[in-house]
Amino acid sequence: MDEIERPKTPRRRKTSQADEAAAGGEAAPAGALRRRATPRTEATAEAAPKPRPKTAIRHSAAETETEVSAPSVAPRARKAVTTSSATPQTDIRAVATSPGLPEPSSTDRAGTRKEDVPLSRPPLDRPRDASRTTPSSSPSDGAVRPVAAARAAPAPSIPIAEPASGAREETDAPARVPSFARKPVSAAPPVRKAPARPADTSKRSGQALDWLLERVPPRHRGRVHDYLVLMRMDRPVGALLLLWPTWWALWFAAGDFPPLGALVIFTLGVFVMRAAGCVINDYADHDWLDAQVERTAGRPMAARRVSKKEALTLFGGLLAFAFVLVLFTNPLTIGLSFVGAALAAIYPFTKRVTHLAQVVLGAAFGWSIPMAFAAVTNSLPPLCWLLFLANILFSVIYDTEYAMVDRDDDIRAGSKSTAILFGDADRAILGVLMATFLLAMLLAGTRAHLGWPYFLGLAAAAGLLGWQQWLIRARERMACFAAFRNNNWVGFLLWIGLAMALAIR
Repeated sequence: MDEIERPKTPRRRKTSQADEAAAGGEAAPAGALRRRATPRTEATAEAAPKPRPKTAIRHSAAETETEVSAPSVAPRARKAVTTSSATPQTDIRAVATSPGLPEPSSTDRAGTRKEDVPLSRPPLDRPRDASRTTPSSSPSDGAVRPVAAARAAPAPSIPIAEPASGAREETDAPARVPSFARKPVSAAPPVRKAPARPADTSKRSGQALDWLLERVPPRHRGRVHDYLVLMRMDRPVGALLLLWPTWWALWFAAGDFPPLGALVIFTLGVFVMRAAGCVINDYADHDWLDAQVERTAGRPMAARRVSKKEALTLFGGLLAFAFVLVLFTNPLTIGLSFVGAALAAIYPFTKRVTHLAQVVLGAAFGWSIPMAFAAVTNSLPPLCWLLFLANILFSVIYDTEYAMVDRDDDIRAGSKSTAILFGDADRAILGVLMATFLLAMLLAGTRAHLGWPYFLGLAAAAGLLGWQQWLIRARERMACFAAFRNNNWVGFLLWIGLAMALAIR
């Protein structure tokens, strides 16, 4: 089809052609009636230039037939556009809100197309349906002409409005304060966080510590708590495992209830020396081992809540207090105390050079037995060394079970222990050690001519050791830790049997 030219708008006349036709007796042309029915605003809008490319209004005969026969335009939408254009904005919105029809392009009075104005909202990522059509305005009569979606040009991308870069910089940049108005930076140390509770803290012991700390001023409460945890006051099981062999020695040496002074001195000495051993142990292991083990990572030195200087000061204070206690005994006991202090200080470093660190621990924990015999009898009989050997075996048993809890972490960190040395044969070797320990305690009872309560307690202890073998059968962490704690009852049953046997003799 030839190119269709846009009709020119005639000049306004004082007398319309319809009036002249009525005066001359002739019917007014259809174009004149249409121009008369059109309001003044529409005439003005049509008079504005409409820059539309010629290709947009150039159609072939086949395309015209397709466009006219397209049934996808709703009659409601066509009616909304072909009505009086007294409110053109309302008509355009009516077309845009019709189902399946996007907003038609229109031209304002200034000649700017709405498609050329960037919108602030992003385009909808909804796929276009090929069956839908797009309305377009006819350049001649303003009627709606449906166009096939297959021949429609792709919708132009709508840019998304972004805030100015200057506004973003002003929002993100901190407020500038003149140097003379700035507050001086205080050199005070940062506020200490609440002390973390280690994973191996006993629940009841932790509650007891919290109750005691309520009597401490709030500003010193955190520091005191760190010191108590460093000394293992939140885990009294280790102190009890050291206490029972010491009481065995006191009762065996006295042959009855021991002297009250020696009982008080050695009971306090057990807790003090055990605390000192734990402090020096954490001093040696806090960076090398404890920080890499999940169970011990929350300890005060591993968590950097206590410094090395503070730990060494605390260790020296505990040793001084223990030495003051020993001064109330005889010279033999005082001389033996130096050997005990040396064993306690050496043990933590032996884990780096030998797998038999548990043997050194047994010697350090069991050195209270010769000291107890020296304090009560001022001598070191063979029974004293038999009990010392039995205590070394006992210490290797429970500390190996304790090392089985952290065996994987110790291997990664390079630590050595009997749990690593024994390997898959750990249960069998522990069984041999348990039997040897029971035999040593049996020989000690027969040598002291003890009665049946002692052997009854020894049988009960043997049952508990068998129960520990059952607990560690799968070598699970918590089961091994439970077996370690169970040795507290082993030591208690042996002491209660010893005390009852001596009481009835």
